Amino acid sequence: MHLLVPFASALSEAGRHTVRDLSLPNLDRLLALLAPAARLGTDEYSLTPPHEAALAAARGWQGGAGALPFAAQAAREDGIEVLDLAWGLLTPVHWHVGRDEIVLTDPQALQLDEAESRALLDAVRALFESEGFALAWGAPLRWYAAHESLAGLPTASLDRAIGRNVDRWLPEGREARLLRRLQNEVQMLLYTHPINEAREARGALAVNSFWISGCGRWQPDGGDTTTVDARLRAPLLAEDWAAWAEAWRTLDAQALAPLAEAAGHGAPVALTLAGERFAQRLAHPAGGSWWTALKRRFSHPTPADVLEAL
Repeated sequence: MHLLVPFASALSEAGRHTVRDLSLPNLDRLLALLAPAARLGTDEYSLTPPHEAALAAARGWQGGAGALPFAAQAAREDGIEVLDLAWGLLTPVHWHVGRDEIVLTDPQALQLDEAESRALLDAVRALFESEGFALAWGAPLRWYAAHESLAGLPTASLDRAIGRNVDRWLPEGREARLLRRLQNEVQMLLYTHPINEAREARGALAVNSFWISGCGRWQPDGGDTTTVDARLRAPLLAEDWAAWAEAWRTLDAQALAPLAEAAGHGAPVALTLAGERFAQRLAHPAGGSWWTALKRRFSHPTPADVLEAL
């Protein structure tokens, strides 16, 4: 059993304060039973957030930062025949244009339905196909593009860009020039699209751009079986710290309790906690004396210590 918990910590002062006040008895029990293993990540500015790096490592994928094939994997799960093409995930989004910056709004706030999503994808299809892209629809917030230029193109995860100025996270380099031009053309086309006019008339956000991420060719899953519990994601991205703390307490009671019980009986379990900079895997240590195990039970880092280090 390997449980991966994304958004387990935050670097903001409000997030750190919330972490210090959390009571997580089952995480504390796991810290007494498990030892630190692999640690992944660099800083909060990497294109791939630590939870994605940890998931890619568990699957045995190859690729650099921002160049892991999450799009091809998701497309395959959506029933699309990925073949040996290089895929990118196109997420329809709303860019909030402020005075000094453009901020990417959480796509979930669009509440985009299937009919609108399909119609908007059809509206931009000719722009992409004229440049040799193949497009496919997977879900209201999951469009896919296939093109050779996407093979290994480094792009920022959507989870990095939500709620932030897009300028820092847009793809760069020669391979990205075509995409940047297409993005400008899509924005102009959607600006006066009837669907957006209807959405704005009823007070909904307009779909005025797209975000590309997870580029590359499909790779087989050759790693261990990993369960991802993403319940901390939405409240953290919304910076709703009360809701995030409640989600953490629920996760501790519902997901970590059985894991701690299994670990206490010697089952081969692993837990990966991922923050903005690092993902820390915890597992039963290979070998080691009974004295080391006993010492760890009575002298181990607190949940706050571990989470703040992420």
